[in-house]
Amino acid sequence: VFGHENGTKSVKAVVEACAELGVEFLTLYAFSTENWNRPKLEVETLMKLLVSSLKKEMATLQKNNIKLNAIGCLKTLPKKVYNELVEVIEKTKNNTRMTLTLALSYGSREELLNTVKIISDKVKNNIISLESIDESVINKHLYTHDLPDVDLLIRSSGEQRISNFLLWQIAYAELYFTPTLWPDFREDHLYQAIIAYQQRERRFGKTSEQLN
Repeated sequence: VFGHENGTKSVKAVVEACAELGVEFLTLYAFSTENWNRPKLEVETLMKLLVSSLKKEMATLQKNNIKLNAIGCLKTLPKKVYNELVEVIEKTKNNTRMTLTLALSYGSREELLNTVKIISDKVKNNIISLESIDESVINKHLYTHDLPDVDLLIRSSGEQRISNFLLWQIAYAELYFTPTLWPDFREDHLYQAIIAYQQRERRFGKTSEQLN
């Protein structure tokens, strides 16, 4: 529980730092579909912490002109959490400085499966043709349809895996792995990740010569 509470401090620090740096889109993996398999008490504690954090940070989001967004199987969240989330999203919808997206009850495989089902149903009902399906059609039906692809993915806590997060959207993202635990992650760690990102050459399949 202590780690989760410190994790909220990390969220606050990273969100404020990103806003100051001019980052327009920030997505945080708050709770995965697999996290429901954790001990019941831990899940309940996380949900309570989420509600209290949303209430507590509402004023900060408004003050910093930050829009809150959420992706995932949101209807599977406890009613109290869902209602609080929807309220904050509604109250911040016109903010323009930065879009903060919380991935809640989110799993990328589930998202892709859901997308395939929706598109298949539209083909079946002659709403779209099979031949018209391309990347843009898939993008349009993802939870992240109104967000750009990921530029930088930061993985904390020394883990060397993606953990079912935005698998489609990170196709050309730069990956940054840090041994720093998330509860200890602060502005300086974020700056280190961004500096490393700035030093990389993003080629998107091209050669260095083609870019120069």
